[in-house]
Amino acid sequence: MAKRADISVRFGQRVRKLRKEQGYSQENFAYACELDRTYMGGIERGERNPTLRKIEQIADTLGISLAELMQGI
Repeated sequence: MAKRADISVRFGQRVRKLRKEQGYSQENFAYACELDRTYMGGIERGERNPTLRKIEQIADTLGISLAELMQGI
């Protein structure tokens, strides 16, 4: 059985995919989320473990529910 990537990596990949689908640059998306660009980069690379509040900010900025954001993770 293949080992799944760490949840932080999977979450970051999901955020990056959704961000790009909506046409956001990483910098503009971080600004819209009221987060620092370097922090957002860390999330997308799976190096950061965002709080639930920050995850909610990301979902709100994307205009989706938390359940939709976590889909497939």
